[in-house]
Amino acid sequence: MATKKNIIIGKSGIISKYSDYCLMHGKRPDSVYKFAKENGFDESHFYQYFTSFEILEHHYFLEMFTHTLEILQKSPAYEEYSGTEKISAFYFTFFELATANRSFIIFILEEGGRRLRNLVKLKELRKAFTAYAETVLEKPFDTMNHQRAGKIQDTALREAAWLQLLSIFKFWMQDSSPGFEKTDIFIEKSVKASADLVYNSPLQSLFDLGKFIWKEKFTA
Repeated sequence: MATKKNIIIGKSGIISKYSDYCLMHGKRPDSVYKFAKENGFDESHFYQYFTSFEILEHHYFLEMFTHTLEILQKSPAYEEYSGTEKISAFYFTFFELATANRSFIIFILEEGGRRLRNLVKLKELRKAFTAYAETVLEKPFDTMNHQRAGKIQDTALREAAWLQLLSIFKFWMQDSSPGFEKTDIFIEKSVKASADLVYNSPLQSLFDLGKFIWKEKFTA
């Protein structure tokens, strides 16, 4: 009797099948062995890329980051952008991809009702994004002759950008507007406020951002 030949599957194929399983069943597969068997590939193919389902979920966000940069770098205009414009373009592109995969992302980040604990799944994204932010954001102060001050400034810019990304994530997860258009507004106002805070006069754009958040949270 002929045996079924196992398929060769790559990282993106495994992620896709895992996403389908979680969304169809509302839970993770029972085991890597069973998941691989049901999808017609060898268990060893899974372990070529991931050591567990949780690690797969960590890398899912890293794949989103990589894909976002690939899209941006295909645009000739991107290299001409200022640092703030590059970060803004990143946010818009990243959350466009996130929206296309919203159900799976919500599943990952809200699994078991442990949203705060599940933020650890963003740690690979955090590493990649903060390194990216440090390379594109202009430094507001010249610290060439002050190495320690330069390190403090770099850390502050990285962490501020990461907190901003998390705040957009939180807003997007709660956004119920058509096409998540309010997330786009939040990104625009958030980037402008942070840029003004670092590089220009902050008062007007910070007021605009605060007014928008107040309206969404307390008067909607």
